[in-house]
Amino acid sequence: MARNRVIYQSEGLYVSKDASVTGASDHEQLNRVQSANYSFTINRQDVNQFGDLARIDSLVLEPPTVSLDFSYYLTDGFNERALGFFVETTGASMNRGGAGASGGSGNFGSGHLISSSGANFFIATSPDGVDLNQTGIPNGTGDALDDSDTVIGIGNCYVSDYSVEIAVGSLPTVNLTVEGANMNSATFTASGLTPTPAINQENGATGTNNIKLPNPTLDGGILEGINALRPGDVELSLGDLEGFSLVNLTGTEGAHVQSVSISLPLSRSPIDRLGSQFPFAREVDFPVTATMNVSAIVANSQAANLAAILTSGVQEASVLIKKSDGTTPAIQYKMKGLKVDSQSFSSSIGSNKTVDITFSTQIGGPNDTVNGVFMSGINGENKVFEAP
Repeated sequence: MARNRVIYQSEGLYVSKDASVTGASDHEQLNRVQSANYSFTINRQDVNQFGDLARIDSLVLEPPTVSLDFSYYLTDGFNERALGFFVETTGASMNRGGAGASGGSGNFGSGHLISSSGANFFIATSPDGVDLNQTGIPNGTGDALDDSDTVIGIGNCYVSDYSVEIAVGSLPTVNLTVEGANMNSATFTASGLTPTPAINQENGATGTNNIKLPNPTLDGGILEGINALRPGDVELSLGDLEGFSLVNLTGTEGAHVQSVSISLPLSRSPIDRLGSQFPFAREVDFPVTATMNVSAIVANSQAANLAAILTSGVQEASVLIKKSDGTTPAIQYKMKGLKVDSQSFSSSIGSNKTVDITFSTQIGGPNDTVNGVFMSGINGENKVFEAP
């Protein structure tokens, strides 16, 4: 039966371990997804000549621009691990690539700071009026999706920006921007999804592998009882950074923090060469600068001096979010090697006086455990990907 529209109940977002894998165990469904937008733009060069007013051809000189951006509610670190970020747990780490891939400490973005073929993303759509997560395995072949389900595939994707927003009155939300090399659309059959959206990044050749996706579920690998995290369960610790602010940031007389945001840009430069239709490599632009922004309602000032801030050393800060029981930690971000970049005050009639503080740190590479962003998550009991 033809559908009249597609709404969120019918869609699911999947990510692969890397661009070459095909098995269901090498793919994960991302959970708590709130939005997904994708597009491509073809860049052409017109060929004109004397004697003809209109162009005689329009040639493609650069690879197409393929983009995907999506958002999801922050939970216990499952999505981050599935996306290839390093999330420390109490047990052995199962993150793919980067420093500490077999356990121990590791930089949050380490898996995205190394050369790779990227990952594939899939947007699956179930039949009209059917919840994707309730579909089960209708064709009985061991495949997750029915023959009538359609799938949009985006191949050779690289995360170009990761950010998390934690604010009063809203659920903590993660936003990601992804750059890809190819996009296709296909119907999922008993043999899988053909062809794969991944391409040979040098000659643009497409593959013919059958892709299997895992069974869609309500919670996936997220620990039971964590539907979302609440702003009321957030604990912000600015450590020694509190001494480099003109306002008191802690205690009962401190500023009342309204929002915290962390941004990790991972922009890449495509490397081309003669004879190659696509960039044969996409390398991260170093150094990577991560930022933390804190916005608060001012309560009291404290003794501080800008001259002292100029000579301050590096500091640490952390954002801890607990489960709904208010006692069990669910996830934590740590920022190491921070320096104060700016403090901005705003005061006007009818509004509370506010302060916005920006901190930044740089990541030197995938093995840097002194500077940058670090994440710890309670999700350590559920396997995502085997360490390489």
